Amino acid sequence: MSAVTSPASAIAVVKIGGSVLTGPSAYRRAAAFIAGRVADDPGTRLVVVVSAEHGMTDALLDTASGLSATPDPAMRDLLWSTGELRSVALVALRLQALGVLATGVNVHQTGLLEPDTVGAAGRTIFRPLRLLERLATHDVVVAPGFLARGDGDAIVSLGRGGSDLTAVLLAVGLNACRCELVKDVPGYFSSDPNLDPDARHLPAIDYAAALAMASGGCELVQRAALESAAQHALPIVVRSLAGDRWTEIAGHITPSHQEGAEDGVRDTHDSRGATVGARHRLARSADFPDVDVRAGRTRRASGL
Repeated sequence: MSAVTSPASAIAVVKIGGSVLTGPSAYRRAAAFIAGRVADDPGTRLVVVVSAEHGMTDALLDTASGLSATPDPAMRDLLWSTGELRSVALVALRLQALGVLATGVNVHQTGLLEPDTVGAAGRTIFRPLRLLERLATHDVVVAPGFLARGDGDAIVSLGRGGSDLTAVLLAVGLNACRCELVKDVPGYFSSDPNLDPDARHLPAIDYAAALAMASGGCELVQRAALESAAQHALPIVVRSLAGDRWTEIAGHITPSHQEGAEDGVRDTHDSRGATVGARHRLARSADFPDVDVRAGRTRRASGL
């Protein structure tokens, strides 16, 4: 395994969706894709967000429903977390076998917190220190998508397709230079390519178009993830593991984001591509404020 030598590196976030993780061979392909990224861009550390294997979340819910007619939401989320954690371990193990300096983290180590889960749904805080400590000594950190830490250290889910939201929130909080969502298709099309042979691949669309497609039933990217990306003016790349086509989702800075920048809050758009050393240096320090990455502008947030 190669040693980490750079004291300050850029960070990219790559999410591998459940539609891609369809079995052991798919985990191998996903790990090979990530290993190739590390080899091609050794100066960038990767946070790889993974979903549960395809069909696993529904299978776990079916199992729970067979044991309880109305599964307790807290126990359901705890059960669901086993699917994501399984993927974390499998991808990290394969990366290590390929010689990549990689590790995995659990839900609590990832640093996403949803306080007052019942009374303030949709607010998410990012506590970066634990993740940054691992990025200081690894080229790749694999993290579970779809989940966050709730009140009393409980595990809570972020809704169907929540791994997209995990990737976006981590990219915002880490000031990542890239945020890529890897799906089983190379991005957006003008219409459903399975139904329309004349469907055109769209290399770029804006947030409004993506949100309109989501409202129309084409939720290739989770709506909450799109809304958060638009709020923070975070460009997203949607692509597949193979091929050289993708769709970039971008747009103008929203008024709420401009207000945050004027108040001297960290600008997640204009500083895109900044190294870790600029804002979140790769070093142990107590000076890492929590970042409110959802519901309102990015700002310092009080600890839990």
